[in-house]
Amino acid sequence: MIAGAAHLARLARAGFVFAREGVFGAIDPADLPAQARMPVSLARLAERRTGDGSALRLAAALTRLGPTYVKLGQFLATRPDVVGVTLARDLESLQDKMPPFPQAQAEATVAAALGMPIGQAFAAFGPAVAAASIAQVHRAEVTTDAGPRAVAVKVLRPGVDRRFRADLESFYFAARAAERHSAEARRLRLVEVVDTLARSVVLEMDFRLEAAAIAEMAENTREDPDFRVPGVDWDRTARGVLTLEWVEGTPLYDHAALRARGFDLPRLGRAVMQSFLRHALRDGFFHADMHPGNLFVDAEGRIVAVDFGIMGRLAPKERRFLAEILHGFITRDYRRAAEVHFEAGYVPPHHSVDSFAQAIRAIGEPIHKRAAAEISMAKLLTLLFEVTGLFDMRTRPELLLLQKTMVVVEGVARTLDPRLDMWSTAEPVVREWVERYLGPAGRIEGAGQGALEVGRFLGAVPELLTRASNIAGQLDIATRDGVHLAPATVEAIGRAEARRNRWGSAALWVIAVLLAVLLWRVM
Repeated sequence: MIAGAAHLARLARAGFVFAREGVFGAIDPADLPAQARMPVSLARLAERRTGDGSALRLAAALTRLGPTYVKLGQFLATRPDVVGVTLARDLESLQDKMPPFPQAQAEATVAAALGMPIGQAFAAFGPAVAAASIAQVHRAEVTTDAGPRAVAVKVLRPGVDRRFRADLESFYFAARAAERHSAEARRLRLVEVVDTLARSVVLEMDFRLEAAAIAEMAENTREDPDFRVPGVDWDRTARGVLTLEWVEGTPLYDHAALRARGFDLPRLGRAVMQSFLRHALRDGFFHADMHPGNLFVDAEGRIVAVDFGIMGRLAPKERRFLAEILHGFITRDYRRAAEVHFEAGYVPPHHSVDSFAQAIRAIGEPIHKRAAAEISMAKLLTLLFEVTGLFDMRTRPELLLLQKTMVVVEGVARTLDPRLDMWSTAEPVVREWVERYLGPAGRIEGAGQGALEVGRFLGAVPELLTRASNIAGQLDIATRDGVHLAPATVEAIGRAEARRNRWGSAALWVIAVLLAVLLWRVM
């Protein structure tokens, strides 16, 4: 009861902040269930009148509520199936910028995490150069045999893990309550949405995992001519501290500086788009937060990415799905694009392949009648997911993250070259993947992997037979003697039954009192 009251208090505060910032003013009451219209109308009475648009009001409310809500907003920007396409696009503009915490606190955090004095770990440790909801970044120097070397030190915000735990528990409380009372909430699987957010936050707050992601991407992109990642200083990296090579480069958003240094902006636009597709298709592992603030151009003209807190993965099946879908639209082979959806199990088999091919043809044909600069690959994926919803295609979180990143990457590429031809840019990467994995060499390799799987299965047959024999014996004992529960299980059932009886008795007493009051009033 106490925990429930605390959750309600935190959620009520959040509701007041949303009301105060005018977030509910962007909601059309006609779209709400009848029982929700009155509370929303009452909430609007507390609205602080501003001239800001709905996106700015929502961003202001989330920022006021703190780091967990900022992360929630960024996460929901990747889930248009939950919040709708319009709100998801509004949330994409949410900037994760917070005031820095004090220098002394940062130095104490670093010293505690590394287990050594700050002066022993770094020759110099400067003030914060950027601050976000989870961490802030400092420029520092380390001493090497070749002399001082600049590094970037990412420091976890003190106390942020406790704040996240408390807020996430409130989100779980709200999601479970919604699923109990709403069929739509159960369809959207809100508890699972909070699960995904919680896992993402836990991973993002352990900088050792971010360092591992950087190292993995460094291996994947070692031979890429247009892309690289900063090196990790593992000796000065811990759960709450990440030390990386300092990136000396020009921010990708500073077009004037890029031109002054002689860089070809259209070439950089192609490099951003092709690098992302190469990572998604070839490696199945991509940077999922490629906004311009996280991208730099080094002296050799290569794209350098930073901030690897949010990463996306695609399994081989999803990679094949993406490649064949894009290839089908490029070549106008809509029948093949439709078949891929069914082969991957994304569309239930009771639907017609021909009907689905007709639906996606309605998306593809208008695209091929437009000028190259007007074609949006991100818009195509958005329309595709809307159509697949009509064919009972279940939400695929990994594909939604891919779609969200595609929108950002395409936007970055078009700022560098407004006339960028997305299809001619994507075609070499897609064709290379299709030829490599779906051509003769790929089929031979796939057959070899299939033979290995068969060999592993045959090798495991004796162990499987032994397990089956043990299970059969246990079932025979249970049938003859009954099922025996462990003492701890019996005790737990007893406690649960006692709690239920207590609540049942309390409910009966409440009902009895109410009846007595009613009878007294009648008499």
